[in-house]
Amino acid sequence: MNNTQATTSGAGLRDVEKQAYREAFKLAWPTMPGVAAWGMVTGMAMVKSGMTIWQALGMTFTVFAGSAQLASIPLIAANVPIWVVFVTAMVVNLRFVIFSAALAPHFAHLPWYRRVWYGYFNADIMMGLFPRRFPASTIHQTEGKIGFFGGIGYSNWIAWQIGAVAGILLASQIPQSWGIGFAGTLALLGVMIPLIINSAALVGVVVASIVAIAAIGLPYRLGLLLAVILGMAAAMMVETAMEKKKDKT
Repeated sequence: MNNTQATTSGAGLRDVEKQAYREAFKLAWPTMPGVAAWGMVTGMAMVKSGMTIWQALGMTFTVFAGSAQLASIPLIAANVPIWVVFVTAMVVNLRFVIFSAALAPHFAHLPWYRRVWYGYFNADIMMGLFPRRFPASTIHQTEGKIGFFGGIGYSNWIAWQIGAVAGILLASQIPQSWGIGFAGTLALLGVMIPLIINSAALVGVVVASIVAIAAIGLPYRLGLLLAVILGMAAAMMVETAMEKKKDKT
């Protein structure tokens, strides 16, 4: 390949990634108000737990994990050992081990430091949108994935940080009676409902919902992890049964 062909090929690839980025941004945009609301709630919680503004800002920019932050804040305020805080945050975020394992094959061609970089921007919304655009059958396809991931991950990060910083700076001005956190739940529902496209997905959602409600009393939010595992297992079982039935016919 000569230099002209290589340049043209490289430019074409960049165009594909830019288009994928814009596509992802448009899909993620409706969820941004809810994400910002969750960030605001977390920012408020950090300041009201006794953190200084600078400590709260440092945590939100380095940790970037709402559930882990909310679980860790009362432990930090109670001056428990740092290893307890660390283990608690890890347990709360165990679902991201599952999420990352599902996404890893799509980025296996990248060097480790780039995978670590993208891992920082992984989020719940990513598992709602990325598999819809790039299902398992596209694992060997590389074009557009980096741009699509970035369009979701970067916009989600910006929305979260805007909300978190606002919550940190305005913690004393925003009453909890406003119920800001509920907006985040509505945003996630808006992402998940369109994904229920077949019986397997419906069964997975129903099982996960039942388990999450039944296990709500488990410590460290382990009920959420259990709901993710059992919901995915139920969906896979139904999908396998449907494929076997289809093969017989």
